Amino acid sequence: QVQLVESGGGLVQAGGSLRLSCTASGLTLSTYIVGWFRQAPGKEREFVARISRGGYSTYYADSLKGRFTISRDNAKNMVYLQMNSLKPEDTAVYYCAAGGRLTEVPDHYDYWGQGTQVTVSS
Repeated sequence: QVQLVESGGGLVQAGGSLRLSCTASGLTLSTYIVGWFRQAPGKEREFVARISRGGYSTYYADSLKGRFTISRDNAKNMVYLQMNSLKPEDTAVYYCAAGGRLTEVPDHYDYWGQGTQVTVSS
């Protein structure tokens, strides 16, 4: 059974940092493109960042460039999202997803985690 699991969310003050982690069981994460998405209450799921299989290619939502960094450690079967200078509007449930396409479209990803809550207080 394939399972993606996110961790590292929590409550942080504005200006703070968090690092989210994504790991997988039932699949070798290194063979997939991995994306991070987020969904705030009452809003649609939003693309955050994605990373290629080897980690050499990354892509970010324009509004998040410079504050968020996606990376991966294939030896550990892990993908990370480093979030700096957090703002209250970054509050959302953050999801990692695995798929075979370099895309920002949620429907193009095959496997999803359950999400981790990130709350940024002002």
